[in-house]
Amino acid sequence: MNTDTVAAAKALVEHYLDRVMAPDLEGARACVSDGLEITFTGGRRFDAPEETTAFNARRYAWVKKRIQRTDACRDPETGDVYVYNTGTLFGAWRDGTGFDGNRYIDTFVVRDGLIIRTEVWNDSAEILLDRAGLAEAPL
Repeated sequence: MNTDTVAAAKALVEHYLDRVMAPDLEGARACVSDGLEITFTGGRRFDAPEETTAFNARRYAWVKKRIQRTDACRDPETGDVYVYNTGTLFGAWRDGTGFDGNRYIDTFVVRDGLIIRTEVWNDSAEILLDRAGLAEAPL
């Protein structure tokens, strides 16, 4: 395993997340390849950081990530680096109600020093179902 490649991919992903949260969308775009594929919870597909920021603006008044861990491994056949970033979201829903502790995991594929794909999962839908009294079990 090329540890320099893996370390560089982890640093790239953390820089990208920092730029998205700033928000510095131009800086975020510099971290991604042409043809970027982004899949959000629920199967929503995007191809640019500004699209995900616009989507989040419809769900949250504001949201930030509290990164807890970034792990990565290199595929020896392709050279791609798979990066896993986990932590919790905190912020406020559109109605102004604050939240904290909303778990997330983002997976990234880095190729040739750029992010080519990311998938985003979090507990937002479960939390909203619970708030609406529709959860199947207590959170």
